[in-house]
Amino acid sequence: MDDRSNTIFGWVLAGAGVALGLSIVGSQVFHGERPEKMGYAIEGVEEAGGGGAAAEVPIAALLGSADPAKGAEVFKKCAACHTINQGGANGIGPNLYATLGEGIAQGKGGFAFSDALKSVGGTWDFDKMNAWLTSPRKFANGTKMTFAGLGNPQDRANVIAYLNQQGSNLPLPAAPAAGAAPAAGDQAVANVTESAKGDTADLSNTGTPASGAPSVDPAAKDNKALGAEPPAKP
Repeated sequence: MDDRSNTIFGWVLAGAGVALGLSIVGSQVFHGERPEKMGYAIEGVEEAGGGGAAAEVPIAALLGSADPAKGAEVFKKCAACHTINQGGANGIGPNLYATLGEGIAQGKGGFAFSDALKSVGGTWDFDKMNAWLTSPRKFANGTKMTFAGLGNPQDRANVIAYLNQQGSNLPLPAAPAAGAAPAAGDQAVANVTESAKGDTADLSNTGTPASGAPSVDPAAKDNKALGAEPPAKP
């Protein structure tokens, strides 16, 4: 073999060695293992070694610190379809005055509720209202309500506190003791709360605004004038 052939062979061998070295280094730098801690949260993906998603906070634990004034601000998302003043007209959705404590899909001046919501039965208590606001379509599959729901639990608590002030004025439930096991309640509510995690991005309503506007319960004003104790606030 002459010197020219030796030179070519040497360069080929050297090139192969360099390529092998770069491959080894690259595999160390750009390895495909999952990092111990995610650089940013990816919705729906649990961290390695975790025990699953955190337990849902009961709505009763949040209502004590709920702010109806903040709930009125969140309710503006609903005002395109609903009025809440006493005697307000139904629009795309029913008037919501005195809804808490009322039978689900009943009353409301003959509003045409969906069969899906009618089939739920029972009354609008705090737990059911929380489940409904979490995800209407999961609470009543087939509902005509297109709003996706409120993903923030404190926003839901604030809205529920505001709704309660508008003609219902139900006593707030006692907050559960720390570390207490969840009480056996409505299975539909539990199912909605669990299945709606990570799937309740707020959607803007696009319907024609209903007539009327949010208002404060006149009875609440009268009670204040008479010196009655106002609803609990944080």
